[in-house]
Amino acid sequence: MHLTPREQERVLLHSAAELARRRLARGARLGASEAVALVCDEVCELAWDGHDLDEVVRRAHEIVGPDQVLEGVATTVPSVQVEALFPHGTTLVHVDRPFGPPTTEGPGAVRPAAGTVELAPGRARCGVRLHNEGDQPVWVTSHVPLDRLNRRLRVEVDDGADPSRLRLDIAAGTALRVEAGTARAATAVRLGGAAR
Repeated sequence: MHLTPREQERVLLHSAAELARRRLARGARLGASEAVALVCDEVCELAWDGHDLDEVVRRAHEIVGPDQVLEGVATTVPSVQVEALFPHGTTLVHVDRPFGPPTTEGPGAVRPAAGTVELAPGRARCGVRLHNEGDQPVWVTSHVPLDRLNRRLRVEVDDGADPSRLRLDIAAGTALRVEAGTARAATAVRLGGAAR
C-alpha cells in the first residue's frame, strides 16, 4: 500500500491515539504525547464527520480531562494545533488549554523574570490588514510568512513591503484568529535571515 506523507502522519497519529485509549481504558494517566495525539485524532474525526469548527473546538476540550493526564501536562501543553480535513477543505484547528488551565508551579511552570522582553529587536515593523474572504474563521500562526497563508486570506501591507519577507509580530506559538467575512488589523515584522 502506498501512502502519501500526509496519510502516513494520519496513520501514525491514530496509532498514538489508540495507545492513549488503551491506557485510559485500564485507568492509567496520559503523558503529553499520547494526550495530544488523542485530542488531535478526535479533532480530525469530528472534522471528517462534518462538524463545524466551533463545535470541533468545543468538543476537543471534553476529550481528555485534567485528571486523566500526568502532573505538568496541562502546563507543558498550553494549546494544540492540528490540520483537519473538513468537507469544505483543510483547516488549522487551534485548541487553547486542551487539558485545563496550567498550574503556576510544578513541572513545566513558567517563571518569568521581571521586566519586558522585546520580540525581534531591531527588525522593521509595519501595519497589515488581513481580509478573510472565506466562510470559516482562519488562524494565522506566529511563524508563517504572510505570502503563505490560507488562500482565502488577502493581505494588505501598509508600506507596500513584500509579504514573503514578513510574519505577524506575535509571540512564538501563538496565533491570531480572523473571523469569516471580516478584516483584522495587525502588526507584521520583517523575517530574519537571508532573502529567498
